[in-house]
Amino acid sequence: MNIYVVYDSEDGHTEALATAIAQGARSVGGAKVHFHHVERADVHVLDRMDAIIWGCPGHFGTISAGLKTWIDKLGYLWANGKLVDKIGAVFCTTATEHGGVEATLLNLITPMLHQGMIIAGLPATVPENALYGSYYGVGITCPVESSPDDPPNLPNEDELALGRALGRRVAELTAKFASGQGG
Repeated sequence: MNIYVVYDSEDGHTEALATAIAQGARSVGGAKVHFHHVERADVHVLDRMDAIIWGCPGHFGTISAGLKTWIDKLGYLWANGKLVDKIGAVFCTTATEHGGVEATLLNLITPMLHQGMIIAGLPATVPENALYGSYYGVGITCPVESSPDDPPNLPNEDELALGRALGRRVAELTAKFASGQGG
């Protein structure tokens, strides 16, 4: 089962979360995770994937320009129904509380719905989600550093646990669908 994790990251915050998501997916037997920054990600391999997880920093409640540009290249896949029934999930980071986490997650889900993908979020039964989660995917806050010279405020262990939980959930769902046990 092939799972594609693509992310945009400017200061390492979103990359750290993406790495945790990939780790969670890899923890499920049979999962082969393809992990790429948006600048190296290839839209031409997505039709061979079983699941796609994408994420970015939230910019004023919406998708970063880098990931949006990449998503805009998916037109031929949409025209040919190549992503229909693939599992999809999303994640984001923002710099401030109430900085548009849920709006960004919903904006990330919309292109997946247009592609006919099956969206996997984190239900309340996932223990990590009760701590600090969202049903739409994983969205976390990494406060802006006081100075450009300060080290980045990377996600903490609880937030990375959410990422691993999302990756694991996507891989488990993908395995069920691949074996004909979906639903």
